[in-house]
Amino acid sequence: MIIVSDSGPLIALSKLNLLFILQEFFEEIVIPKEVWREVVERGKGKAGSEVIEKARWIKVQELGEELSIGVLCMEIERGEAEAIILAERINADMLILDEKIPREIAGAIGLKVVGSLALIHEGIERGLINQTLEEVTKKMRERKIWISDEIIEKVRSRARLDWSEA
Repeated sequence: MIIVSDSGPLIALSKLNLLFILQEFFEEIVIPKEVWREVVERGKGKAGSEVIEKARWIKVQELGEELSIGVLCMEIERGEAEAIILAERINADMLILDEKIPREIAGAIGLKVVGSLALIHEGIERGLINQTLEEVTKKMRERKIWISDEIIEKVRSRARLDWSEA
């Protein structure tokens, strides 16, 4: 599977000490250069920075499509724009993205999108995470990781993640 991620999910999973689930689910994750900058360079010393910098299973890819990125950046942040463009360009099987508007944009161009909470839920279902969804969402709020009640309910209503429909 080809998986692309934005910075938000990487940071959120790092803050929760759950980044390992990405490696358990996927052999490799591709991130655009801007996501690397956000997490590793500008995020130096923050959650996920050091782990992601050293992770051999996370690959960085340069884009060089300034016009496309610039157009998307009128609506969303640069890292999200690069993640969407990269996922579309390399025909990714899945894009890991949490923010609503970027998710809508990605879905509108036919990308399969999954958020961090759905991945956490899948980790709980597979026995990789020894916490309940309620315990994890409580921790998310304590650690200032924004998550809406609507998303929590949507994820809770899913039995298991269907990787082909993510």
